[in-house]
Amino acid sequence: MENQNGVSEPDQNGAATASKTLISMQNIWKTYQMGVEELHALRDVSFHVEKGEYLAIIGPSGSGKSTLMNLIGCLDSPSKGDYWINGNLVSEMTDDELARIRNKEIGFVFQTFNLLARATALHNVELPLIYAGMRAGERNEKAQAALASVELGDRVTHRPNELSGGQRQRVAIARALVNHPSILLADEPTGALDSKTSAEIMTLFEKLHSEGNTIIVVTHEHDVADRAHRIISIRDGQIEKDERIK
Repeated sequence: MENQNGVSEPDQNGAATASKTLISMQNIWKTYQMGVEELHALRDVSFHVEKGEYLAIIGPSGSGKSTLMNLIGCLDSPSKGDYWINGNLVSEMTDDELARIRNKEIGFVFQTFNLLARATALHNVELPLIYAGMRAGERNEKAQAALASVELGDRVTHRPNELSGGQRQRVAIARALVNHPSILLADEPTGALDSKTSAEIMTLFEKLHSEGNTIIVVTHEHDVADRAHRIISIRDGQIEKDERIK
């Protein structure tokens, strides 16, 4: 159901009922035990993300934004609270179940690209499909299409050291998209790029969003966050502000 502001709310069992709701985080805590002390990296965080949104999560170092990114990406589990993706209660899943959700629902883009140095662009993009058990012919076709979608159709046989920083990030974005995930999750995607190349990558994100992709960018850079349509500001483990800007 939806509240008076039109935001999808979970039912009494916690599951989001509206089909538009992709992510639902409810009363999320992440606590680390430091000897006899407890460190609360996230404190009672709640928000929803709808399909097709372009969201930036911004905050200074130590704010909790990286912890939140790890939870969104199913790389970690909350200490308390409920986290739903596409109707799946991932906060209660085992490590093996989380790995399956990661491969199916989330495409990751990292600051350092995380490409295999000796593999071609095509093979780097194929990796998620290999893990998914897809046969070689279909894998090749999908990887080529993903590279074409980021304007690298003529670079399929190039290795990372034969590509510019911007091209390497485009390969990483193609790899993130090749499985048609529910969420494109980018961690400081322009951090290793110069300003001109950064602008090109952010323009690419806008293009991908216009094609219907749900994009979440985690950053400390305001000019990167300002390209999104909604910004969640994190400070001291809590949501300081949640505003739509477009």
